[in-house]
Amino acid sequence: MVKLEIVDGLAVITIDRPEARNAIAPSTMEELDEAIDTAAGARVLAITGSGDRVFVSGGDLKELAKLRTLEDARAMAWRMRGICQRLVDFPAPVIAAVNGHALGGGAEFASAADIRLAADDIKIGFNQSTLAIMPAWGGLERLAGMVGRSRAMLLAGTGRLLSAPEALEIGLVDQVFPRGSFDDDWRAVAESLASAPATGIKKVIAGATPDEAVEEFAKLWVAEEHWAAAHRVLNRTR
Repeated sequence: MVKLEIVDGLAVITIDRPEARNAIAPSTMEELDEAIDTAAGARVLAITGSGDRVFVSGGDLKELAKLRTLEDARAMAWRMRGICQRLVDFPAPVIAAVNGHALGGGAEFASAADIRLAADDIKIGFNQSTLAIMPAWGGLERLAGMVGRSRAMLLAGTGRLLSAPEALEIGLVDQVFPRGSFDDDWRAVAESLASAPATGIKKVIAGATPDEAVEEFAKLWVAEEHWAAAHRVLNRTR
């Protein structure tokens, strides 16, 4: 099951499959597509897993074991790669709230977010090599962009799982919070982003032209929200 919650501009997609350690099955892919469609217009989108043990444990092997032909394997890989790309292309910032272990396809799913926030006791890794396969959902390319080609080769080739502090050190996650306050902490970051002009910021970071960047700024400058904030600063009010 995939759940969607939208409150005050923050959309939260939760993979809630405790019986399968939040693994992604073909039906999950359909539900993810629908949830992303419904989340359109949100100021921030967060993706997470249910519980506090697993973010996403990868693909659901029991379900995906039915795929035995080259055509089936290609179709599944393209299907989930497309969903991850939808997160990359989502107009507003996407946060992966890594509440538990992110393994294999789970690490790929998290890598599609703009920002990864992790609980301090999780492990994350591209360990598909333990099944004699490789990442196929676009995560390997994104991993190389985050940590460099040689380190990506080492991590994906060995399947090594990293602790949250190790992942933070190499830039695979962006911030680590204590387990006890994780839910409050990641939501505070998301709510802060939701109150900022984060959609324009993402557009420029993603590669807008100089003209587009200036246009984004100019639209914000003339908006009432900007002048209300400027008035508070000028008058030392809150």
